[in-house]
Amino acid sequence: MTDLPAPTNQDTRWKFIRDVALFEMKLALNNLHNFFQIPLTLAVAVFDLVVRGKSHGERFYKLVEMGRTIDDAIDIYSIVEHRERSLNKDFTVDAVLGKLEAVIQREYEKGGTTASVKQAVDKALDQMQSHTEVGAAKAAGAVKTVSEKLKETMQKISGDAP
Repeated sequence: MTDLPAPTNQDTRWKFIRDVALFEMKLALNNLHNFFQIPLTLAVAVFDLVVRGKSHGERFYKLVEMGRTIDDAIDIYSIVEHRERSLNKDFTVDAVLGKLEAVIQREYEKGGTTASVKQAVDKALDQMQSHTEVGAAKAAGAVKTVSEKLKETMQKISGDAP
């Protein structure tokens, strides 16, 4: 086993420069991903609300899974994965929204305004879904085609064979 020389100041400087460049490139790539993902997921979510599928949100969740795969591939914070994470689990976006959701749920269970708003929204969504079943098959086919094209493009970008 050979002893490797200790890293010099110059070695650590160039590693730092590399890390900064890599981080900025990954941020830009992730922002480009988000630029397309935000309107696409909103459109698919509306489509899933209006057009019945096998389950509520099936196309939306599939698209979100594809987005997670892309985020995992970008792996923005890989340059600091060797460091300890200091995340306070009580103050994540999910934790805060969970607390807010719990408050809304308690109000709903009391039968207050939240319950009547939910009933009205449910009724409106049910009516929309019943009126859109005629064109749903055609629209679902278009969504499937777009999804397949996106998948092929992502495979080409990652170098995988389609």
